[in-house]
Amino acid sequence: MKDRLEQLKATCDQDDDEVEIAVDNAAFMDEFFSQIEDIRSSIDKIDENVAEVKKLYSVILSAPTSDQKTQDDLEAITNDIKKKANNARNKLKTIERNLESEQQERVSADMRIRKSQHAVLSRKFVEVMTKYNEAQVDFRERSKGRIQRQLEITGKATTDEELEEMLESGNAAVFTAGIVDSGISKQALSEIEARHKDIVRLESSIKELHDMFVDIAMLVESQGSLCLPLCRK
Repeated sequence: MKDRLEQLKATCDQDDDEVEIAVDNAAFMDEFFSQIEDIRSSIDKIDENVAEVKKLYSVILSAPTSDQKTQDDLEAITNDIKKKANNARNKLKTIERNLESEQQERVSADMRIRKSQHAVLSRKFVEVMTKYNEAQVDFRERSKGRIQRQLEITGKATTDEELEEMLESGNAAVFTAGIVDSGISKQALSEIEARHKDIVRLESSIKELHDMFVDIAMLVESQGSLCLPLCRK
């Protein structure tokens, strides 16, 4: 009888341990899914912002010079994209590190769920950020084309290589030197200078996001599902 009581007590203790583990695991997964929702929310907002950025790019390109409000709106949205992208990137990398360190500790079913959620959001993040980068590159090329056309009007035709060298100099005077007195209109000069400023601002944004793009590429490298056309040239 004594042995039987001890056996029952041991069984009860084991059941209690299993219940405690189940409760702890449920709480752990609740916290994980809360993180996932936060990341998904950031990515969805970035996607919305990218659509707005494209609209603002079109507005800027449709006029010889863009008004200050448009530029301010673009800067605000660009900063919000950067902030939310950093948030999503950091959380995805934290989950990735946790998955690696807890590989042998967690229940296999939970681990599969976490890996799957992480992979899905990583790919979605890459897709959205790649879309943003493509919009930036397209805007840069179209702005460059506007500068090239205005220079051609003044008789100062340039090759793509020469124009790139001018852009790299970061000095608008390089574009207008020697043509100020050639009869070019004030509007044409203003457009050349405005497009140059647009490109300078854009280059700054691309450089700021470069490290993030590298991290994103490394984040999904093991999945081998996407390739990032992140850098121009």
